[in-house]
Amino acid sequence: MTLFSALIPPDGVLDQVAAAVGTPGGDGFRWSPREDWHVTLGFYGADDPAERGDWLAGRLADAGPLDLRLEKAATFPGVLWLSVSGTGLHELAIKAGAESEGRPYVAHLTLARFPRDRPDAASAWEERLAGFTSETWTATEAVLMSSDREQGVSRYRVIRSYALNHARD
Repeated sequence: MTLFSALIPPDGVLDQVAAAVGTPGGDGFRWSPREDWHVTLGFYGADDPAERGDWLAGRLADAGPLDLRLEKAATFPGVLWLSVSGTGLHELAIKAGAESEGRPYVAHLTLARFPRDRPDAASAWEERLAGFTSETWTATEAVLMSSDREQGVSRYRVIRSYALNHARD
């Protein structure tokens, strides 16, 4: 079982993303299903859910709500994603263990994967989604999630939730 922590945008924001993306297909991309759309905070790999859950509860105990929005598309090698902006997001992700793998944290919502040997494959999508900006939403909950492989497909499941309800300054 692979574990990670995340923020899950509300349905209204996900509706906006779905409308902007439309019904893609036939382009060699593996599109993430809407029910899997999330903003990863920290990635933990194979770990004990109870221990990681308690660790995360301690780390997020003083975290407050965040105002966030999804914006234009960008890519990592083989990954098309939407950027996420909002004051305090980077700090929350660091609390949740981001950058523990030695990579800088880049807040994003993964839309699709494409062959790494086709680095320009997503350029049309980047252009199409260049002006995308979702409504702003207030993230009031973080979750610990598991990723399990079933018949070659990853299935995400929320294991535990954490209220982001510490008073804002």
